[in-house]
Amino acid sequence: MTEMSKIDTKSMLADVTAFIWAESAMLDLKEYDDWLDLWTDDGLYIMPIGDTVDFKNSVNLCYDNAKMRRDRVGRFHAGFSISSAPPAQTVRTLSRFRIEAAEGDLITVSCAEHLVEDKFGRQRIWAGNVEYILKVTEGGFLIQQKVIRLLNSDGMLNSFSYLF
Repeated sequence: MTEMSKIDTKSMLADVTAFIWAESAMLDLKEYDDWLDLWTDDGLYIMPIGDTVDFKNSVNLCYDNAKMRRDRVGRFHAGFSISSAPPAQTVRTLSRFRIEAAEGDLITVSCAEHLVEDKFGRQRIWAGNVEYILKVTEGGFLIQQKVIRLLNSDGMLNSFSYLF
């Protein structure tokens, strides 16, 4: 790796890390409408069960295109879902950022996520590995795909009243 590419990679890593941290702050603050604006029109929000890589042909906890993301956020806003009344408070930490690939206008980034949920006076902790495919645009990054692999996705899970 040349010195210039090391600098470019460090700069790229700093930029994508800042973007992902901003996204996680939006989610903790329930700024869901702003979060929806972070996505490409054909972006996918995916929470698979187990180790599958064939998301389209597998059962997933979430496999949301733009319409499904808007519908999910609409349910959070309206309180129509029993799991969202009252909404949980969350604090998430993301770390271990790594650029996996950068080709054309797409950057693949992986990181670890710990999410603490507080609801009804009890706290639950979730951990997972997250992979983002970010699209570089004139206005900044947009999310092309986000895959959240919860550590216990194939075990017993409770309902979630938030996004990961």
